[in-house]
Amino acid sequence: MQPPRILLRRLLVLRSSKSPSTARRFTRHTNLASRGRPQIPFLSVPLARNHQFRYLTTERKRWLAYEVYLGFKYTFYVWAIVGFSVAGYWSIQQEWLERKYPTPHEWGFITRLRFRLAKWAPDRTDLPTIDWVLTGNYAKNVLGRLEDEKVDGAGLLPNKTESGEVSAYDITAKSEPWRRGYYEALMLCAKAAEHLDDQVVDKTRRIVFPKDQILGPSNPNPKPIPHGSPSAPHEKDCDRAFEAPETFYQKILATTGFTPKQKMDAALEYASWLDFKGQSDASETMYEWALALATESSLPAPPPYDPKSFVLQDTTRQPSANLLATLTALATHKARTGDVATALPILLSVLRARRSLPNPQPTRTTTYTDLEEPHSSSPWTLQNVTGIAKRLIAPPAYPPPPDDGNAPPVRDAKELCEEAGLNLYIGEIIYASSSPGSSKSTSTREDGLAWTREAVDLAEEQLHKLNNSENADEAAKRTCRECLNSGLENWQTMVARLAREERERGAKEPVKAKATGGWLAGLWGDSRSEATGGRWTAEENVVRERTRRALEVLEESEAPKPGFGSLFWA
Repeated sequence: MQPPRILLRRLLVLRSSKSPSTARRFTRHTNLASRGRPQIPFLSVPLARNHQFRYLTTERKRWLAYEVYLGFKYTFYVWAIVGFSVAGYWSIQQEWLERKYPTPHEWGFITRLRFRLAKWAPDRTDLPTIDWVLTGNYAKNVLGRLEDEKVDGAGLLPNKTESGEVSAYDITAKSEPWRRGYYEALMLCAKAAEHLDDQVVDKTRRIVFPKDQILGPSNPNPKPIPHGSPSAPHEKDCDRAFEAPETFYQKILATTGFTPKQKMDAALEYASWLDFKGQSDASETMYEWALALATESSLPAPPPYDPKSFVLQDTTRQPSANLLATLTALATHKARTGDVATALPILLSVLRARRSLPNPQPTRTTTYTDLEEPHSSSPWTLQNVTGIAKRLIAPPAYPPPPDDGNAPPVRDAKELCEEAGLNLYIGEIIYASSSPGSSKSTSTREDGLAWTREAVDLAEEQLHKLNNSENADEAAKRTCRECLNSGLENWQTMVARLAREERERGAKEPVKAKATGGWLAGLWGDSRSEATGGRWTAEENVVRERTRRALEVLEESEAPKPGFGSLFWA
């Protein structure tokens, strides 16, 4: 039998092993919980110390992750839609520009892109002024890429001067579209250089300013800077904004591979620029060079004009279009320099030659005689749908080369407007050559006014026909618009001058009548003369009415193309 002390020790051990080591907790704070009932969290007394709560549960983690996923998802969708919209708009714009300003297909993508933008910049209507700085930079970049052997100028042969500098290139090995595009890039650079000839660039800020705004000893009275514009540059920080126009014109004339017409057009533009700069002798030399290029195709036959007076004399053969254009430009140059006695016979001989040109042959219209496939105006025919798909998928073809100008032109709408332009030149020269104050001068001015009226009537008639024609030439429309605008301005200026002189004479006559007659006769005579007016006052009103009526023709826009295909018409 075990002693009582050992039994008590065993009972204590058994009791301690059966009882749990810790009590069950129904609340966080067990020291405040009662042992008699279960403790629920909302029945416990809150403590003043900080609690530790579990805000980021598993469900909340999943919800937050889903919200973040949705945010990234919709953000990606929005930016994708914006990106695709911008890319689509840019692609459609480039397709439209390619159809309006075609580029050679053998050029690189960047070269074609910048050439389209360079040709589009002067024709943009969404800008208040033409950005010639941007145009010149684009055109110059295109020119540099075309002359770089590593980009688009492979196969060019440089023409070097005696000092070893490259003045031009031999582009004979290149294709005709490449040569034509290179010529257009050079002419665009020359045109931009003409507009930027009086501009300077601030080298420190890369901003272009007019030359009369720089601060320096060469410009003691600078023109004020418009409000909100950058501050005026200093002369020491300025340089030319662009190369001189002569650089590009001389490069065209020295390049081997251009056609005589291309060189002739460049020579005429160069001569006009020299006229603008006041270099009459150099300009006349350039006009004679253009005249030699215009008659280059007729060699070794003698020229059809008098080498001294430049008047057309050979009536046995029709003059070429190049010769007519060059003689007209030479005559206007001589008229601007005051040599009216030489200019007027040249213009009259050119006008006589234009009026003797043959009329255009009537074009045959396509007739549909097949009864199985009648002609349909519906846009959903197989031929129309196929044509639309072809225009959308296939790149537009590069236009064929223009006329070389060696053949005599036909007397179509464009040539009739050129004839109206000659009438304007002749009328302006006759009117300006008269001296006011004599009866002979009045008759001379009336003759000049008659030439101007005839030019306005002819240009307006041809423009009406072109606007009503479906296949009208845009170049002919542009020529007729320019001729009609200039004719109306000249007519209005001439008549306004004659009407003013008429009113001045009428104001002097009542004074004499008042001195010889009574006050009542003078009073009634003044009112009657003011009410009726004279001949030139009445014609001045006629000119205003003609100008108002001509605005409808000048501003008439092209009618939209009918059918579904109009959506894809550039």
